[in-house]
Amino acid sequence: MHSFWKAGLAALAGVALFAPAAEADWPERPVTLIVPWAAGGGTDAIARKVANLLEEELATTVNVVNRTGGAGIVGHTAMVTAEPDGYTLGLATAEIATYEGMRTAEISYRDLTPIALINLDAAAFHVAADSPWEDLQSALDAIRDQPGEFFVSGGPVGAGYHLALAGLLQSQGIDPMALPIVPSDGAAPGLAELAAGNVHVVYSSVPEARAMRDAGRVETLAVLSEERLEAFPDVPTVEDAIGEPFAGGSWRGIVAPAGLPDDVRERLIEAMTEIYNSDDYREFMGTAGFGLLWAAGDDFGDFMAEQHERNQGVIQALGLVD
Repeated sequence: MHSFWKAGLAALAGVALFAPAAEADWPERPVTLIVPWAAGGGTDAIARKVANLLEEELATTVNVVNRTGGAGIVGHTAMVTAEPDGYTLGLATAEIATYEGMRTAEISYRDLTPIALINLDAAAFHVAADSPWEDLQSALDAIRDQPGEFFVSGGPVGAGYHLALAGLLQSQGIDPMALPIVPSDGAAPGLAELAAGNVHVVYSSVPEARAMRDAGRVETLAVLSEERLEAFPDVPTVEDAIGEPFAGGSWRGIVAPAGLPDDVRERLIEAMTEIYNSDDYREFMGTAGFGLLWAAGDDFGDFMAEQHERNQGVIQALGLVD
């Protein structure tokens, strides 16, 4: 064999032998975890806890980087456009399942490698303490029978919790437009309007309504979660309340850019499984009032696809796009 071809085959063999070894050595340098929201918020708090625990699992530094702007679009874009080598991860949030439907960005779950869903801050159905509705079923019946007579608040139009509640209405055959929204800058002003009698329903997480609940001014008829919240065991799930399950709210999960090598993906899933099941993580989430929800790998991908498809219908039903 000609010496040129011998040298070439030797070089190719060297590459073939070297490549798996390089992947097996991952991570060899610090990992970046992108957060699409500002420092100090709930997503940031969860990300920093996960980063600390991930450092122990991977034996490398994990740097949290906040990439804010555009209702999360800047950060999520940074996740999907990064090199899929395992050194850039992201803590994706529910908004990734809305951009395509709202036509605000051409990115979606399809551009990501799903690692692990680790949190769902379920939306809840709050009413005033003196509301005539004693349970979720009576509230839904009234909204169905008297469309446009009752109002909801708790955040801006198209926010994750708004879409979750609208999805619940749709699942019960109720036009989401039957419960008009009074936009607010968040849960606190919405709950104040509820207590004042200016709106009839507020969507927010249960922890956000804790003070008003403790003061006896707000009742929570249901939480849009598959299981009761550990911190609020008295609040029924939708299935408890009406016999049919429904979950929705603001979720968070670890992702990487599409095209991540399989061995790196599996190592990350393994690490996140350990973290999610650790007493440290679960105590942190419970104390802070964050909800727990787990799905790994393809199961997380299926969850994101389901959320994406559900949101498309809700966004159309709400008239948020032409």
